[in-house]
Formats: sequence, C-alpha cells, structure tokens
Amino acid sequence: MTWTHNFDESPDAELKDTLRRDFHWGFATAAAQVEGTWNKDGKGESIWDKFCHTPGKVKDGSTNEDATRAYDLYKQDVALMKSYGVTAYRFSLSWSRIIPLGGINDPVNEKGVDYYNNLIDELIANGITPFVTLFHWDTPQALEDRYGGMLNQEKYTPDFLRYACLCFERFGDRVKHWITYNEPGVYTLAGYAAGVHAPARSSFRERNAEGDSSTETFIVAHTEIVSHARAAKIYREEFKPHQKGQIGITLHGNYSEPWDVNDPKDVEAAQRAREFEIAWFADPIYGSGDYPASMRSQLGSRLPTFTDEEKSIVKGSSDFYGMNTYTTFFVRHLDGEADINDHLGNVEKLDTNSEGKSRGPESDTYWLRTAPSGFGKLLHWIWDRYHVPIYMTENGTTAKGEHVKAPPSAEVLNDTFRVDFFHSYLRELARAVQDGVDIRSYFGWTFTDNWEWAAGFEDRFGCTWVDFESEEKTRFPKRSAYFLGDYFTHLIAEG
Repeated sequence: MTWTHNFDESPDAELKDTLRRDFHWGFATAAAQVEGTWNKDGKGESIWDKFCHTPGKVKDGSTNEDATRAYDLYKQDVALMKSYGVTAYRFSLSWSRIIPLGGINDPVNEKGVDYYNNLIDELIANGITPFVTLFHWDTPQALEDRYGGMLNQEKYTPDFLRYACLCFERFGDRVKHWITYNEPGVYTLAGYAAGVHAPARSSFRERNAEGDSSTETFIVAHTEIVSHARAAKIYREEFKPHQKGQIGITLHGNYSEPWDVNDPKDVEAAQRAREFEIAWFADPIYGSGDYPASMRSQLGSRLPTFTDEEKSIVKGSSDFYGMNTYTTFFVRHLDGEADINDHLGNVEKLDTNSEGKSRGPESDTYWLRTAPSGFGKLLHWIWDRYHVPIYMTENGTTAKGEHVKAPPSAEVLNDTFRVDFFHSYLRELARAVQDGVDIRSYFGWTFTDNWEWAAGFEDRFGCTWVDFESEEKTRFPKRSAYFLGDYFTHLIAEG
C-alpha cells in the first residue's frame, strides 16, 4: 500500500525549501527496545534485562528477549528505511553487548563489536548517516552489582570512559555524530525518583526495596553530566582531530504552559518547571555552567555542587543541543514548602487550563497529547536561552486502535492521527527555522513498533506496524513513514 501527499498548497507552500540542504531526517531507536538476542553471542546482562525478568515490573508481563529482532533483521530494517527515504538513523549501542561486564578491565565481546560494525556499514552502503548514542538507559548489571552504578561517580566514570573510548576507536572512522547520554533526566527520574524503571530504586517501599528519591536522583544526574563532559573532552582531544566528528548529549523536556496566564505565580511556576526538567542538565552544559538557582533554592544541599574542575569541563561540552520532546502540560503553582521527594519544582501538571482548554488530543499513551504550539514555543525557548544548534533527536506519538491481530487493516496502517501529529509539529519546526532557530535534524520516534520499556508492547510508537506474535516480527509500513519522506522532500532545500 502506498500513499501520496501534496504540499504545494497553503499553508505548506510557504515552507518549501525551509530546511538546510544537509538537514538529517530519519528515525531513532534504542538497543534494549529493538535488538532482542538479549543473552546470546556473548552479550552480558543489563539493568533492563534484569528489570523485565522481574515479575510485576512490566505492564503486560513481557520481556525484551526478542523485542523486534533488530539484531537478526538489521539488513531488512535498513532496506525498509531506505524505501522510506530516510537520510539518517539514530540508534544506541548496548554497553553490555560490547563489554559484557562493563568495567575498565573486563573483556570485550568481539561479536558485539562485529554486529555494530555490520550495522554501520549497512547504513552507509545505503546512503543513511549513522547517529550513535552510547547510553540509552541500559547500564551493565555487573556495574550495578559491584558498586551501585552511577551512584558511585568515582568508580563508574572510568568504566564509562573506557567503553566510550572503545566505541570511538572501533566505530569513529565512520560515525561522525555521537551522543553520550539519551535523556539522562528521564533515566534518573523514572529509575531513582519514581522507581518504575530500572534500576528500580526510590523511597517508596511498597514499590522498591532500596533507594532515596530525595537524594539519589540528583547524585546520578551529576554523575551523568560530569562523565558526559569527560567523554566529550577525550573525544575532542584524542579522536576529533582525525575523525572529524561531533559529540553531544540528548536531553528530554516537554513544554510547560501556565495554568492561568493571568496569575504571576503560575507564570513563574511554568518557568520553574522548565528549569527543573530541562535547565537541570542544560544550564551546566550550555548556559551558566551551574544548576538553575530555582533548583538550588528548593533542594539546597541535596543538589550536588560542581567542583571548579568539573565546571571547567562541563560548560561547553556538547557541540549541539540534542532535543527529545513530545507534548505540553499546563502547570499550576503549589503553595507551601515542596515535598522532599518533589522533582518538578513544586508544581501541579494538568490536562486543561483555567479556561478549560485541553492541552491536546489524546494518544494511546496517558501522558502524551498532540500539542504543536507548545513544541514551537519550546524550540524558541531553548534557542533563546542557549543559542546552540538543535538536533531534534526524538519526537512522535502512539495512536489508538493499533492493538490488533495481524495482518493489520488498511485503516490501522493509514495512521491519520500520527500523520497529523508529525505534520503539525514539523510545521512548527519549519516556522522556527524561518524565525532564525538553527535546527539540523529530526528523528521520529520510532521506526518500528517496539518494546516500550515498562509499558512492554502496549505502546506502539512505530511508523511501521510489527506483528509481535510472529517469529519474524513481520513489519507492515504505516502511512506516516511515507508521509515523513514526502514532507521532508518538500521542506529540505534541494542540494
């Protein structure tokens, strides 16, 4: 089944050729969500492998043992991406597939290295530029067992740097776009504050046996920021001169709108919410070189302090702003002192504002609603605050009605809701570029329906429908994949 799209009529005609000639577009994925082969060919256990094999942790009781079998089917996947017209593919490396036990002195799994070499070569042979993420939430379980993983910055950092250097050495002759960490804030908030993701630590004993939401979240975040900077420093000094690549970090962040635009406290709360969610990581790296004052005011000594040496390497340590975003929330201030386990900035997040306006149409995921105007505002907010080139590294949606038996109907594959999401967001992106915002890529989340962390197979984000019940995890293209190809042909200036 094929679809055609015509963008030569208003309002899209005015956006033609808006994006730079070398703009990259494609899809983003994560190793733990797509590869499968979780304990074969020498791969070690990750914290997510352990988490999903622990009863009660994943919503539908599934595991990532097979996922979409991308490890076995990578050639098929690359061919399918090529048919969609993508120019780039963002994927993550599994640390425990490359170094099964993770540590600085632990042996390398050459079969794992071979897999990623083969994937990179296959992408390049098909004209697709690889964007490689070193860490997408899957710490080797052995490091968690040895010393608590990222809670121990002193022991963790040398292990991470050895892993990073090995990747630069083995893949950097072809990989020119590196991302150290994907969404370090989500990793810490879900894994150490709420305890609903691996490694499943929090203050809530009905949910987690260990952890302290009030402190560990910020300790782990500090470890991620500093180890990112150290990896970037090594890359710039030892590899970039001859490999000629870029290195950065990808941060999450949804837009926060005041619940009542006429209430100064809500306006302030929305700004504070953006600082707690986004500037938490972005200010040290791209801005002031330190955590936001609003965070220090609320958290006090529970928020770590950068040493002078750390500040010197953290500030300016990312060549670009890697940006993941999905939706917008209305934010209302809370009176009184913040709860000790609060990580939002002492605010309440709501689906409607004081006038009863909804933040957007519902998807098949409880927190995600289509909100393009907030996306446009967020692009400007980040650009105005940091003035760093933006690489959009994740953006996408689920759609209701896609949980069906194979083969999916024409109606399911004609995923109008997802097409409308992409169309409305990309209009905002193109308009932001017209306003002077420097945006250089867009990666849709995601290529195929996948294993969506603690949601299991219940959240279908893909532009390709997957039959998870079939041995081959049969792929069925959705209309949204072809829409993106057609629309980017319209938006990207001809070479």
